[in-house]
Amino acid sequence: MGAPDRVNLVELGPGRGTLMRDALRAAAMLPPFRAALRVHLVETSPVLRARQEAELAPVLQGRTPVWHDNLASVPDGPLLLIANEFFDALPIRQFEKTVHGWTERLVDVDPETEAFRIVLDRRPGPVEALIPAHVRIAPVGSVFEVCPAATSIAHETGARLASSEGAALIVDYGHPRSAPGETLQAVRRHAFVPVLEAPGTADLTAHVDFEMLATAAQAGGARAWGPVTQGGFLASLGIRERAALLRQRATPDQAADIDSAVQRLIGETEMGTLFKVLALTDPRQEAPAGF
Repeated sequence: MGAPDRVNLVELGPGRGTLMRDALRAAAMLPPFRAALRVHLVETSPVLRARQEAELAPVLQGRTPVWHDNLASVPDGPLLLIANEFFDALPIRQFEKTVHGWTERLVDVDPETEAFRIVLDRRPGPVEALIPAHVRIAPVGSVFEVCPAATSIAHETGARLASSEGAALIVDYGHPRSAPGETLQAVRRHAFVPVLEAPGTADLTAHVDFEMLATAAQAGGARAWGPVTQGGFLASLGIRERAALLRQRATPDQAADIDSAVQRLIGETEMGTLFKVLALTDPRQEAPAGF
């Protein structure tokens, strides 16, 4: 980007602030880069904002991050954006192929049990316009998921990158191409539970459609790179070599922890293939490292 003196470092859904903390620690190895960074966190939860503030205080050295409810209020200018396990938590719409065509699944209340249930919308509507042509021909009973919020944010990110310089890195679990499949799930205390059971007590997630994200960002004017698997991405950036250096100064127990962490991040049966990585850049940028 030509080393601008101000760069907006933005994270969508920073959680506890751990990733941003580590990113800022790594950035400290390049003092001019670190000095140019202005930290912006897109987070709506007051509880998590307080947690992030405490986590980042030691590395921000008196600077205060700026919190936003959405990307729109982040100032214009060169942008570096991170979204790790953000898009999977956004709300989705589900469509099911019936003998009469595609129709939307809706949430209803069973009048006898007063429990929530899934029903099909019998009203006619132009729902097929939301479904890619190659998915529409799926067999009866197929389910397709759409995330309007993800598409909107990806398009907005693409437009911002096109109008200024920068890049975005999106890491999440999902599929590289738009395809039928039901992925909505609920997790409570590290165990799967019925999606409509006790709403508000479980985390609801759905796999990310990376093709739809890339298409929306490109429509906004950005270039899209990938997606590639997380394992391939981290391996190309040197995770194995980095782990080898860390093991040289580690105790046997620490070395075992390092090996376990690397395996979890890049192993084919763990996060290595389920998680994908997508990069977005302004149209003038070449392929980023790892792509």
